Amino acid sequence: MNPVKSEPIEGYAKVEPVVARDGDVATIDADGVYYRNLNEAVRGAFEAGAKTVAIENVNGQRYIGTGLAGKDRRIEIHGTPGNDMAMFMDGPAIEVFGNAQDGVGNTMNAGRVVVHGDAGDVLGYGMRGGRVFIKGDVGYRVGIHMKAYEDLVPIMVCGGKARDFFGEYMAGGILVLLGMNTQFPEQPLVGGFCGTGMHGGAIFLRGAVEPWQIGKECGIFTADEEDMGRLTPILADFCEAQGMNLDEVLSVAFTKLVPVSHRPYGKLYAG
Repeated sequence: MNPVKSEPIEGYAKVEPVVARDGDVATIDADGVYYRNLNEAVRGAFEAGAKTVAIENVNGQRYIGTGLAGKDRRIEIHGTPGNDMAMFMDGPAIEVFGNAQDGVGNTMNAGRVVVHGDAGDVLGYGMRGGRVFIKGDVGYRVGIHMKAYEDLVPIMVCGGKARDFFGEYMAGGILVLLGMNTQFPEQPLVGGFCGTGMHGGAIFLRGAVEPWQIGKECGIFTADEEDMGRLTPILADFCEAQGMNLDEVLSVAFTKLVPVSHRPYGKLYAG
């Protein structure tokens, strides 16, 4: 069986990224550049010694930051990156001055992602570590299969509202939804099936939710003093990154969702 090859889209094939270097900062013009060429240019800039890569005129190019390692590497994105930004990333920081699409932080191991806008679906799929901060609204299945191991605890904070299946099958980590920076003030904080299949970690929702919105695998509690002691430093970090007021964020009580079983579907399987 022959492998499927990804061919450049017409209009992208002949456009090479323009890279400018000023000390430790490399600037790349992504206007009309095919995503493979762009990602090769980003890697090349880091290998040449850049500490920060600023990418301008981004318009849907996929996989930016995918597989990158190293805590001293930083990417600035001006525009709208495509799917799977920061996938498998292990240490670098990415800051997006705009919106992001689906799959941000997919199976991310370590690092930091800050998006100064909205983002799409399946953010943090299988995320194993690091932090993802989205300023605005997010889509469906955000935080699906997040997991934690020993000192690796993934954290995601979303400043707007979320659609259905928020925290689905969550196995570890901390997932937070604020409902503050939203385009949809008439919509509920979160959609239906929140925490469905959840068997680890914790979800914190700023404000109240209806029981019908929450998966039957979750217990619903008001966050107590101990919970807030763990959550407040995370929110302070988020507020600093997103230019928000921590006191305003903390002015509303948080609802905590935790799993009532570590094996919610155990009766469906034999053995």
